[in-house]
Amino acid sequence: MKTILVTGGCGFIGSNFIRYWYDVHPDYRILNLDLLTYAANPDNIPTRIRDDQDRYEFWYGNVCNPDLVSSLVSRADIVVHFAAESHVARSLYDNRVFFETDVLGTHTIANAVVKNMNRVELFVHISTSEVYGTALSEPMTEGHPLNPMSPYAAAKAGADRLVYSYIHTYGIPATILRPFNQYGPYQHLEKVVPRFITSAFRDVPLELHGGGVAIRDWLHVEDLCTRIDTVITCRDKAVGEVFNLGSGEAVSIEEIARLVLELTGRPAGRCVSIKDRPGQVRKHVSSTDKAATVLGIAPGRRFRQGIEQTVEWYRRNEAWWQRTEWMSHASLSSRW
Repeated sequence: MKTILVTGGCGFIGSNFIRYWYDVHPDYRILNLDLLTYAANPDNIPTRIRDDQDRYEFWYGNVCNPDLVSSLVSRADIVVHFAAESHVARSLYDNRVFFETDVLGTHTIANAVVKNMNRVELFVHISTSEVYGTALSEPMTEGHPLNPMSPYAAAKAGADRLVYSYIHTYGIPATILRPFNQYGPYQHLEKVVPRFITSAFRDVPLELHGGGVAIRDWLHVEDLCTRIDTVITCRDKAVGEVFNLGSGEAVSIEEIARLVLELTGRPAGRCVSIKDRPGQVRKHVSSTDKAATVLGIAPGRRFRQGIEQTVEWYRRNEAWWQRTEWMSHASLSSRW
């Protein structure tokens, strides 16, 4: 039985990945390292997995702890590094923790991989499309300049380039993945898709930053998990490479609001425009060519289908999201 280490496995993407990996790869043991900060939820891991002591271990701890990280990496064949502070708005007023977790945490993981290169087959670093900033060309390829526009994006860009430097300096078997915007089950309510859905269920007007004109590339989280699986399966082709993981389907925030209102049976005009947040990225459209050509990754579900499924999940899991509904808005301070 092989072992995969997942950092940040109780968060949105990490927990979806653990559920996926557990079901698809019964020949793997899963180690989950998570500090259980505000965006993590232990209940995101179902009981059937938590109770399987032969295949699942939860480790409470910080990715910046070198002793803990080294001990876990020394047991792993595959390392998938999700752990990060990831909310743009929060990074505007509490940015130090973003650099500590996103940069120093990645530094700790990378050093542990260097020490255990005789064991680790692949280190998958989960970066983000936010490192690109607003699109200078469309679609955005992996060669697009890195122009981070928020402290969060800057921290992720630093981590991204740190892993790149370790690939070339130490020869670690790593790949860098840049997912575009994700949505789906178990997403924290401060993110736009679940915030819109749960606001509609509560008959609260949907708030559109800057009128909702920002455009993003959207990929359902389950489609992201299958893509990460493909990267791991094709690791001989993936080592040393950077891949965008997007759908190539760009949709504005305003269009998402209209679709959510339609799917929840709410009036079409139930939206209000509010002040745009600082560091807003105007447009992201992913090129999918490299992932398709090198790894054979096929298109995922269409956005409307994915949103329909997501609305239904939040409809069926009201008890899950009501516990964190009070956290759906991150308040911004005007003072530093």
